[in-house]
Amino acid sequence: MLLFYFKTPLPPSPATIITTGISNQKQWAPIDQPVAQPINLPENTNPPIPPVTKEKYTINAAIDYDRHLINVEETVVYPNRSGRELNSLVLAVASNLSPDCFTLTNLKVDQIDSDYELNGQRLEIPLQTPLAPDSAIKLTLRFSLALPYIGQFNTLNSPVFGYSDVQMNLINWYPFVVPFIDGEWNLHDPLYYGENLTYPSADYEVYVVFPKQEEIPVVAASGEAESIGAITRYTLENGRAFALSISPDFQVSTMRVGDVTIYSYSLPLYQRPAEAALQTSTLALDYFSMKFGPYPHKTLSIVQADLNDSREFSGLFFLSRNFYQLYDGTDKNYLTFTSLHSVAHQWWFDQVANDPAMEPWLDESLATWSESLYLEQFNPDVLPYWWTNRVDFFRPQGKIDISIYESQGYDSYKQSVYFNGTHFINDLRERVGEETFSDFLEDYVAQSQGEIVTSADFFRILNEHTSADYSDLIEEYFR
Repeated sequence: MLLFYFKTPLPPSPATIITTGISNQKQWAPIDQPVAQPINLPENTNPPIPPVTKEKYTINAAIDYDRHLINVEETVVYPNRSGRELNSLVLAVASNLSPDCFTLTNLKVDQIDSDYELNGQRLEIPLQTPLAPDSAIKLTLRFSLALPYIGQFNTLNSPVFGYSDVQMNLINWYPFVVPFIDGEWNLHDPLYYGENLTYPSADYEVYVVFPKQEEIPVVAASGEAESIGAITRYTLENGRAFALSISPDFQVSTMRVGDVTIYSYSLPLYQRPAEAALQTSTLALDYFSMKFGPYPHKTLSIVQADLNDSREFSGLFFLSRNFYQLYDGTDKNYLTFTSLHSVAHQWWFDQVANDPAMEPWLDESLATWSESLYLEQFNPDVLPYWWTNRVDFFRPQGKIDISIYESQGYDSYKQSVYFNGTHFINDLRERVGEETFSDFLEDYVAQSQGEIVTSADFFRILNEHTSADYSDLIEEYFR
């Protein structure tokens, strides 16, 4: 997530919503009229589950764009890699934090109707038969979404999620099994800044149809697209989170790096800044692939968002409309900086994930510092401006290894995690040497790809590359 100088008000805490019961006691499509009949899954929808090592999400979404309503059928194949027997599963349902948004109408475990408890964003499913280590289970959920209006800060889900007058943004819109770490399900409470969800690496197969639309709007998605009649199939392998943004007004332009296509989705009147964001992101993707390791997906989508925020997901990121409006034709602007930051998150979030609530420095410090790495290579004349106006303007201070819950608010959080963290990464690079640090980052990605890392992992891999003494930096920047 990118923090910047625009302030957003603190939303009121959402009411706790608790739902328990047998899932088949409800009917699908609880809205006044069904959006569409459930989309048929590909043939052979219930084959024996083969040995699996990561989650697989198959999602069918029937979208009524004009009414902001969605019917979804979701299948989750979940392998137990915890090394212990599991008596229940816990899923994150961030959309349930938006009042009257999420309605679960059917839930099955291995094709059998199941009990569940839905409390706020936490969906817990007791298992009649415990899930043994190295075995898999299949969940099937049917639910509907009545999207909130973006800008109504009555939810802690996200100011990105929902619809506006010009677009629909689907982020954290489907339930997913949260990671099981050190004997606990990793699901933290949301806050009005920072991020609370930790994402496992998973494969996604998403089918989207607009059954009531005479003219199909333009869809930006995390994965590769394939048309199957009126349905579009999106695939994403080894992704953290699958996002969609939809608008009839999107203008689309593309560039390529090797076999990767970069898409820019912008609103009318913003072609010039959209092209600049596309060019910057394309160069950054190519350069970061050389410095950190190959970009793992076939597409990357840049989406202009009708909101005062920016967010990254696998193969897709949102950039605030404000940055397009303020673009001045140079690299000394936030559109350039946010583009670089968001592309860097395709490594420091998507490939190498961490717990962003408890150790946010692991991705945000590296993503912010990566902006300087690009400028150092392509526009060194801008680098002093970047340090002065992008980083030091915010008065970096404080220990960087804090959780989102330990800071004294938005300002102190960005001062420590983002900007003092950037100084730490830069000081560390100078201490161990540029070549050594570059080798370390490449190895850090190679060893950690698809995993959820901790600070201990960061320093363990670093120490495999250097014997330099950086204990004074630890004393300065860490508790």
